[in-house]
Amino acid sequence: MSSALVSQVRGEEITLETARPVVIKSAPEAGAEGVDPGTTQISVTFSKQMQGGTWSWCVLSKESYPGTSEAPKYLEDKRTCVLPVKLQPGRTYAVWINSEKFYEFKDTKGQPAVPYLLVFRTRER
Repeated sequence: MSSALVSQVRGEEITLETARPVVIKSAPEAGAEGVDPGTTQISVTFSKQMQGGTWSWCVLSKESYPGTSEAPKYLEDKRTCVLPVKLQPGRTYAVWINSEKFYEFKDTKGQPAVPYLLVFRTRER
């Protein structure tokens, strides 16, 4: 079904203004292998400016969530949120950016970002 048809069925026009924000970039990149375990932050950049002070860095499992050292923060662009982390060598990490239950990453109009699963693996020592 085309997006134009879906839009008409729902009776709303999809525009850049009305669309929910999505993750357009992450560091490390999703699916990255050999990430430096000395990496001190994870960041996600959204397609729109976001509300400051709200986020949902969500745990997929205790074993796959990175250790954190400080509270997350938004950069000056208001589109990039940074989570300070402590990573271990040879581990796979998985973090939901929003989820079905938690959706505090919101744009300036209060629309929650589409959930995004960030998975990456650190290199061995």
